[in-house]
Amino acid sequence: MTAHPDTVLERHPFELRILTQVAKTLTSRQPLADVLNQAMERLYASLGPADVEILYLWDESSSVFRAAASFGCDAEALSEVALEAGESITGKVFIEGQPRLYPNAETIAAAMSDLGEGNRRSLLRALGTSHLPRSVLAALLRVADAKLGVLVLYTLHSAITFTDADLPFLQTLADLMALAIDRGRLEETDEVVREVRRAERLRSEIMATLSHELRTPLAAIRGYATALMMDEIKWPKWKRDQFLRLIDEECDNLQAMIGEILDSSLIDIGQMAIVPQPMRLPLLLTEVVAEMQRRTRVHHLMVDTPPDFPILDADPHRIKQVVRNVLDNAVKYSPTGGLVVIRAEVGENEVTVSISDQGVGISPKDMIPLFDKYFRAKSPTGYHIAGTGLGLPVARAIVEAHGGRIWAESKVGQGTTLFFTLPRAGLSSSADE
Repeated sequence: MTAHPDTVLERHPFELRILTQVAKTLTSRQPLADVLNQAMERLYASLGPADVEILYLWDESSSVFRAAASFGCDAEALSEVALEAGESITGKVFIEGQPRLYPNAETIAAAMSDLGEGNRRSLLRALGTSHLPRSVLAALLRVADAKLGVLVLYTLHSAITFTDADLPFLQTLADLMALAIDRGRLEETDEVVREVRRAERLRSEIMATLSHELRTPLAAIRGYATALMMDEIKWPKWKRDQFLRLIDEECDNLQAMIGEILDSSLIDIGQMAIVPQPMRLPLLLTEVVAEMQRRTRVHHLMVDTPPDFPILDADPHRIKQVVRNVLDNAVKYSPTGGLVVIRAEVGENEVTVSISDQGVGISPKDMIPLFDKYFRAKSPTGYHIAGTGLGLPVARAIVEAHGGRIWAESKVGQGTTLFFTLPRAGLSSSADE
C-alpha cells in the first residue's frame, strides 16, 4: 500500500495520479457494479489510511442505504446492513450534504450512537473488528440536485489517520463516482426504453401478421357465401357443394388459428391442461392422417407403425394437436405435393414419431428459431406460407409437458423431418408388458 503523503507538495501529484487512475476505471465500458468495485480496489491500493472502503447507495424502493461496492471487508456481512436516512455516519452526511471527517473514536461513537443494534453487529462483522474505527472519512455522491449515496473510508489498524486535508480529495473522488453511477443508470434506462420499444414493435408486427392471417379465411368465407346468395345466378348443385366445402375448410382454418392463439396464451400463464389416459398411438395417427388427407389432393400421406405397439399414457386430444400441427406444416411447405410419411418407432424408454415431407425444406438460419413463438420459416422459393407462427411452439409445449422432446432436420430443396418423443413409462405400459 502506498504511503500517505504529508506535505502539500507531495499531495498534488499523488492525488492527481489517483484521480487519473480512478477516472480511467470509471469510464471503462463494463457493468456498473464491476466498474465501482474496480475503482474501490484502485483507491484502496493508493491510500495509506484506508483499511476499508464502502460505497453506500440510496435505494428509493426500500428507503434505505445499501452497499453497492466495497473493498477490504466481508461483503456477505455488509449485505445485511440497511441504513435509514439520518442513521449513523452515512445517513448524517447524506442529509448534511457536506464531506465529514471523524478523526477519533469519540467523534465516531457520537455519530454512530443511533446505529441500530442489528446494523451495528453486521457492520462490525463486515469490518472484521469488535471496536470502532480509528478515523472515518465520508463524502456525498451527488449529481446536480440528486443525492445518490455516500462514500465512506475507514481507518482500523493504520498508524496514519485521516485529516481535514483529505476532505477535498475525497469529495472529488465521490463526484467522479457519482458521474459514473449516473451515466450507468442512464444507460440502463436507455436499454430498458430500447427493449420496451423493441417489444412494442414486435407486438405491432405480430398483431399485423395475425390480423392478416385471420382476415384471409374470413374473406374467403364471405366471398363464397356472397356468391351462394346471389339471386341472379343459379349455381348447379356440384358448384354449391364445392363452395360449401370450401367454406367449411376455411372455417376449420380459422378455428385452428384461434385455437393456436388461445393455447399460446394458456401456455404463457401455465394453465395448459394435460389429461393423460391410455392411448393407442397408431390409431390416433391414422385418424389424423385420414382427416388431413381429405384436405389435400396433391399429397399422399402414409402411416408406418410396427405391430404390437405399446399403449401409452398421454393426452390424446393434445397429441392429436401436435400431429395435426406438424402435418399441417408438412403440407404447407410442400406446395407442389408429394409423399408425407408418418413413422412411429419403439425404443426402450420412449417412442419416437417422425413426420417427413418432400417439400422446399428449411434454411439452416431458420432452423434455430423454428420453435419460437410467431416465427415462420421463409420459403426458399418466395412462396407465402400462411399461418400464425404458433403451431410448432404449441406442439413443443405439449410434447415437453408429456416429458418428451421435439426437434427437426431439414435440407433445402429436399424436405423436412420433424421428430418428437413420448415416454413409455406409466401404468398402461407396465400392463401392456
